[in-house]
Amino acid sequence: MELALEEARQALQEDEVPVGAVLFQGERLLARAHNRTRGLGDPTAHAEVLALRMAMVRHGAGAVRGATLWVTMEPCPMCAGALVLAKVGRVVYGCEDPKAGAASSLFTILTDDRLNHRCRVQGGVAAEEAASLLRSFFEKRRSLARKTAERGTPEPER
Repeated sequence: MELALEEARQALQEDEVPVGAVLFQGERLLARAHNRTRGLGDPTAHAEVLALRMAMVRHGAGAVRGATLWVTMEPCPMCAGALVLAKVGRVVYGCEDPKAGAASSLFTILTDDRLNHRCRVQGGVAAEEAASLLRSFFEKRRSLARKTAERGTPEPER
């Protein structure tokens, strides 16, 4: 999880939502990524999706079958769907996402018996550190929004 947290810290430095992901096949690191939705202008550029894409380009689609994804925050429905379609074997996540979590909080896509594949899921690994990164990001964003509102000027587009 430490590598995923490193990726989340990198996202925070880039003013992205601080979520990081790493994908392993056994002991072999296939890919590592962090959220880049703002920088790429792509709403699908979540850490999990970017790690899957990178691993498939570098190692082929078969390389991710049965792999383990370590991610700092519970995957959203889009990411959970991608993980199921890629047939990732195990997902280990840090903090829960009560607003959009698709592993246990709001949905259970990763373990849904109606789907053709299910992932083993483990949550709560380094949850406090992952949640702390997210809190600091959103506190900074709220503070900036308050200051902008007080000045009466619109927040600049990023």
